[in-house]
Amino acid sequence: MRYAVVLLPVLLILMAATPAAASSQQTLVVYTYPSFVSWGLANATIPTFEKEYGVKVKVVTMTSGELVNRLILEKSHPYADVVIGIDNGYAAEAVKAGVLESYRPPDIGVVPKWLIDELDPTYHLIPFDYGAIAIDYNNTKIKNPPKTFEALLNPKWKKSLILEDPRTSTTGRAFLLWTIGAFGDPGWLYYWEKLKPQIYAIVKSWDAGWAMWTKGEAPFLVSYVTDPAYDAYYGKRNTSTIGVILLNDTAYVQIEGVGIVKGCRHPKLAREFVNFVLSNAFQSKIATHNWMFPASDNVTLPSVYRLVPRWSRVVNPGNISANYKRWLNEWVELMVQGMSPSQIIKRYSKYYNTSSTTSAASASSALASTSTSASSKKSGSICGPASIAALALLPAVVRKVRKR
Repeated sequence: MRYAVVLLPVLLILMAATPAAASSQQTLVVYTYPSFVSWGLANATIPTFEKEYGVKVKVVTMTSGELVNRLILEKSHPYADVVIGIDNGYAAEAVKAGVLESYRPPDIGVVPKWLIDELDPTYHLIPFDYGAIAIDYNNTKIKNPPKTFEALLNPKWKKSLILEDPRTSTTGRAFLLWTIGAFGDPGWLYYWEKLKPQIYAIVKSWDAGWAMWTKGEAPFLVSYVTDPAYDAYYGKRNTSTIGVILLNDTAYVQIEGVGIVKGCRHPKLAREFVNFVLSNAFQSKIATHNWMFPASDNVTLPSVYRLVPRWSRVVNPGNISANYKRWLNEWVELMVQGMSPSQIIKRYSKYYNTSSTTSAASASSALASTSTSASSKKSGSICGPASIAALALLPAVVRKVRKR
């Protein structure tokens, strides 16, 4: 009893003191995509920032496609201080919505100007990494993969391609923009019409597609150019069984940014976090924890990145902010509702002129010569049980959840 009498006041004092101590510690809220956590970049970097500034960082994850919408919904009462992962496909939308604060970090010089110009020259989003979309295949099973957009239409590759839905995945969105950059507007519609027979499934996310591809359900997957490096790194090998295709030796480069949420509760701390993201302590972890290229020129890439092919030309789809909503509507009408390219062009005729439709028709004729069998197929919505199930939005699989 004597011990109880002595300890009770002490416990009461400790209990009373603990909440006050905890409440004095600032909490920085960061919105990001799931792979920032699941691939280890958060654990490899954030504890360093927390220790240096004596703060707590709370990471809230959601799909990349949800990041901008969430910021817009919370615009009048923002919950987040920082957002990580808005890419060049969504950047203009975020800036236009007025949900980000412009900030030019003191170490911005480590980032190549072309990354800044492509993502956001107004500095509402600062590039922190980048990568290119590619098509994966198993190089031990396929010795002569298609190397061009047109070659992918060969009848031998019927139902061979797993790709992500651009409505739910930034990987799928990037592939759509890749084709628009390659074939122009509205030429891409004719290419996708020819591509229909080649599609095995359209899935909700990259991880769902990866699960199908690694099971061998189809030979090709829309993925990332760094996959061979990832495979060699974790397989502890000098080579990789993953081959990647940069169609027509071109690439659509996805640039991801970090930004400060306008009206956030901790603006000074948010700026320090953006500065930290550009530091070597953060940038040096990206290559093997996010499997993208670090934005900083000061970082030396790990040796496995020698397996990553480089592209000769980056395609540019044009003004994404002005056109993407229409492009996505057209994609849905073509791929889900079964409308033909000519019907869609007529429906959106105010966006097209005679020269553009003539150019598109020429592209269609050129594609027809490389895909006679595909072009003879009846136009319609994507068919096949795998594709239909995929469009019903497959759940995520248990593995490392990657982009996005």
